[in-house]
Amino acid sequence: MRQPTVIAPSILSANFARLGDDIERVVAAGADWIHFDVMDHHYVPNLTFGPMICEALKPHAGQALMDVHLMVEPVDALVPMFAKAGAGLISFHPEASRHVDRTLALIRDAGCQAGLVLNPATPVHWLDHVMDKLDLVMLMSVNPGFGGQSFIASTLPKLRQVRGRIDAHQRDTGRTVRLEVDGGVKPDNIAVIAQAGADTFVAGSAVFGSTDWAATIAKLRQAALA
Repeated sequence: MRQPTVIAPSILSANFARLGDDIERVVAAGADWIHFDVMDHHYVPNLTFGPMICEALKPHAGQALMDVHLMVEPVDALVPMFAKAGAGLISFHPEASRHVDRTLALIRDAGCQAGLVLNPATPVHWLDHVMDKLDLVMLMSVNPGFGGQSFIASTLPKLRQVRGRIDAHQRDTGRTVRLEVDGGVKPDNIAVIAQAGADTFVAGSAVFGSTDWAATIAKLRQAALA
């Protein structure tokens, strides 16, 4: 059973000089979650936000969940820091952890939902033994590191494959796991992404680069439900 649609604008595309204001405005415009891209210039070739910024911005998000995506290596030391800073969900890349199961347990023990992120060339078998510890699977539909990239079409069959795994897991256990897509999501392609199985959508430049954030979020949500 598909979960309600979530639109999670990525503040990587917001105005860095006005992040607090932009988060308040995008939540008022209808954002469900705030996607917080953490990059360390080691795992990915870019450098963005740390826990102190997350903590400073959390009050501006209101009831919107802080969806923290760790593109860092190593992972474990940052998990409790972001949990304390207000993260509601923390996702990481399996290649960046020595012990994926342990990192997932660390996230959940810190009181956050846990997610695993698969890059375009990361195989799905990473999910084989950890589905019971996941609240979310995120598929990158661009190579991580920068906003504004184009959607990689080969993500669609991979989405269908992961959706099948999630549905089978739900039938067997009753547990729901969200399926998130990050990269190049726009109003003109979100429908096919949703049809392939996604229920949670990261949209950065599509929202923050538009002239009417509320209209864009409404358009994304409507197209995802079509």
